[in-house]
Amino acid sequence: MPLCPSARPETKNSAVFGVVGGTVDEPRVNYLKQPQPVTEDLLSVASPVTPTEVFRIAGECAGNGCQHFDGQNCGLATRVANQLSVATETLPPCPIRRDCRWWQQEGKSACMRCPQVITDNYNPSLLDRQVATPT
Repeated sequence: MPLCPSARPETKNSAVFGVVGGTVDEPRVNYLKQPQPVTEDLLSVASPVTPTEVFRIAGECAGNGCQHFDGQNCGLATRVANQLSVATETLPPCPIRRDCRWWQQEGKSACMRCPQVITDNYNPSLLDRQVATPT
């Protein structure tokens, strides 16, 4: 089962694989060496904001249960790969790449943009909103 790199904490088999850093205008994910299972204690570290403002969480892809999935592909992965600017010149040291749906579907193009993706971004640009909106 592929992993969604933009999952919610309650997603089946979810794990934190990155921590959001950078600035409000230019957030960047710092990847962990090993994913950490989601626990209440880990999620509480994000308080008072939501865990998905602070952490990137991977979990089992919901497939047809997800608004971004068209039956074959993840539309979010396609929009990230095709619409966002490159965030890094080298592949980030991502601990979930091997199992990541975005990597499996879009390859290097998605990975080069992934560090700027924040699951719950309360200060999104117009482009961020367009990319996040299912078509």
